[in-house]
Amino acid sequence: MPGHGIHRPRRSLAVVLMVCGALLTPLHTRAQSPLQFPPNYTTQLGAPQSSILTIQSDRLFSESAYGRRVAQEIEADGAVLTAENRRIEAELRTEEQTLTERRQTMDPAVFRTLADSFDKKVQETRRLQEDKLREINLAGEAARREFFSVSLPILQQLMRETGAGAILEHSTVFLSADAADITDIAISHIDAVLGDGAVFGDVPEQ
Repeated sequence: MPGHGIHRPRRSLAVVLMVCGALLTPLHTRAQSPLQFPPNYTTQLGAPQSSILTIQSDRLFSESAYGRRVAQEIEADGAVLTAENRRIEAELRTEEQTLTERRQTMDPAVFRTLADSFDKKVQETRRLQEDKLREINLAGEAARREFFSVSLPILQQLMRETGAGAILEHSTVFLSADAADITDIAISHIDAVLGDGAVFGDVPEQ
């Protein structure tokens, strides 16, 4: 604050966009058509024959066409919000400066009332912008959940084709052969079946 007694909160309105990375519970709220798989399509593409397979779920999402589309959409929404925050912050600074300059010619009680009103405006603006960021983050989390939900039949098919009894999260396994990791193969299968997943966003909720 420019040294005239208006104690505007110091926290910046600038927003850092974060997309949560935790693997969340799959959504089952959208209708889908049965996924079609070519006969023996996993073994044809070199999936390992193993009773236990591992997968890197973060990579599975982020490196798939589906995950890349979601990341681009979230980044675009975040850029819009950041630009909006900068514009609002500039407007508030101008308003603050104007009020400070008027202080010398105002009754102290009137000035204090206006200063308090300005501080409330800053707080409310910050709350609204934080709510917008929260909505962006929630949209990213929901898209991630839906990705794993619609990818599940593909992973199950991969298990059947390889004769595996389980697919484990790679980071939780103490020791495993590199050949047991099917992340790259799974990404190629998911991309082949789902593409970037945009069609799933158009399916009406039940």
